Amino acid sequence: MKLLLIGGSGFISGALARTALARGWKVDCLTRGRRPVPDGVRPILADRQDIPAATAALRAAADTWDVVVDCIAYHPDDMRQDIDWFTGRCGRFIFISTDFVFDPDHRRFPQPVDSPLLDDDTYGGKKARCERLLHQSANLPWTIFRPNHVYGPGSLAGCLPQHCRDDQLIERLRRRESINLVGGGHFLQQPIFADDLTNLVLSATDNHRAVRQTYPAAGPELIESSRYYQLLADDLNVPLNVREIPVDEHLRTSPADRPFLCHRVYDLQPLADHHLTIPSTSMADGLKKHLHWLLNAPQST
Repeated sequence: MKLLLIGGSGFISGALARTALARGWKVDCLTRGRRPVPDGVRPILADRQDIPAATAALRAAADTWDVVVDCIAYHPDDMRQDIDWFTGRCGRFIFISTDFVFDPDHRRFPQPVDSPLLDDDTYGGKKARCERLLHQSANLPWTIFRPNHVYGPGSLAGCLPQHCRDDQLIERLRRRESINLVGGGHFLQQPIFADDLTNLVLSATDNHRAVRQTYPAAGPELIESSRYYQLLADDLNVPLNVREIPVDEHLRTSPADRPFLCHRVYDLQPLADHHLTIPSTSMADGLKKHLHWLLNAPQST
């Protein structure tokens, strides 16, 4: 299998590359070359925003790929370019979207895949517009995944404002500082371990049931967000001290965080129905691995 990753040096794309390589796949990635790619990956050096240069680099690299995964498309112009580049040039196009596409004013339990989506200039709104463009593409065999919070080696820890991807979180916990959690961290969500996400995504690549389908990409456990921080504190053998930040107070200064501050609950049965690989890593096990990486990575903090 030949896999092309758009943005192959990031957290999710790096995990996808390593999993695919372990399966014996050939892996290319379109990258600006500012960060190293995993060993064994062939970099295609170009900035996707420089369309002529990126087009020329892709054409020189290969005529077709079995699978293309775009991990970084965020603006509708990115998706328009993907559709132009890969229609007729790949067996499957997979878009890594986000569960922030859902309008938080219309959250349900669990959240149906066809619930109302945002249509604004926020991160989730732009991802939703990318999805709509894919739906309008008649000749590109696509699959969309909407991850919940993704955690694991290769990323910073923290899943909720004001400590989301906080490079000082582990040291704050060790110093027994108060962790400022909006709403006290009582929002429900289903974080997904990075390896579970990669196995889920790759299980769709040659699955005909997954063509033109959109799936939740969530972990097997429904937890309060505060539980995430409690598990880290337990592994560090320190108490968790939480300072509750009122939701209204936080939103007055950070309105773009609204999609974080709601329950994010998903039914994984559609994955089983279509014979995709269901996420199975427990939060306790996944966070132990994540913490071990954070404590031992050369530049971990």
